[in-house]
Amino acid sequence: MTGALLFQSLILGILLGGLYALLAAGLTLYFGVMRVVMLAHAAFVMLAAYIAWFLTTRTGLDPMLSLVISVPLFFVLGYAIQRWLISRLKPATMTMMSVLITFALALLIEGGLGMAFTGTQRRLDLSYGTSSLNLFGASIPIVQIISFGLAALSLASLYLLMKKSKFGQALRATIQHPEAARLVGIDTGRVAGLGFGLGLATAAVGGVAMSLQYTIFPSLHWHWIGPLMAIIVVGGLGSIPGAAIAAMLLGIIRVMLEIPLGPTWAQTIFYVALFVTLMVRPQGFFGGRLAQRF
Repeated sequence: MTGALLFQSLILGILLGGLYALLAAGLTLYFGVMRVVMLAHAAFVMLAAYIAWFLTTRTGLDPMLSLVISVPLFFVLGYAIQRWLISRLKPATMTMMSVLITFALALLIEGGLGMAFTGTQRRLDLSYGTSSLNLFGASIPIVQIISFGLAALSLASLYLLMKKSKFGQALRATIQHPEAARLVGIDTGRVAGLGFGLGLATAAVGGVAMSLQYTIFPSLHWHWIGPLMAIIVVGGLGSIPGAAIAAMLLGIIRVMLEIPLGPTWAQTIFYVALFVTLMVRPQGFFGGRLAQRF
């Protein structure tokens, strides 16, 4: 392994980790707000990717412009799913039943995409799709840099929203202690719906980022949901910073392992990390006290 190859793998791992962090943040929001295991999150990512692909192939516009459509649409869908579907579940069986319901949603989305676009693999043909940036001997694809930029901007906006806005304070209060939040006058039902919508909006951004660099097909979401679940467990359920740290570390390790092991075996690092976490520190390595509550 040369120094240039090692450096390039490190950079590519950081870029991949940024995408993982964005997608894992949405899953963390779902679980933090309502203890919902959202198996359909990656399916919604695929739906957003197809919206970007369809818009670009039909109009010739840049796929990032599809965010104008997909982000508000997914936010409204997330709010509707939480208010009219998830909130009707009994608290005692919330986690178990949410797995079944969101699994059904994932199948519906996959089936709908298959009917509309067939199972043929699709890829965007962009003018900058094969361009790369040379950095100290490493060749970094432009599309991955753009995807990382989208992820970083979205995560920074999410952080500022959670820390600096009144809505963010209400959402954090709802996550930390719903009963106490209600006692101080917070409408936890409405806040939970908005939080769910916010989580699904991150899927819209992630889908566009994914369409820039991956070949997409309806069942691709099953390839992503396992690693994302592993990331939020390793990071600590309910902790967005924990999920981001775990995503970056596992993304880097995965790309590094692709050199000696190949992409198939390198993917197993997520499941190895999941098993180690459950055996050694079930509350997650980066989640802190909030994760321990869950």
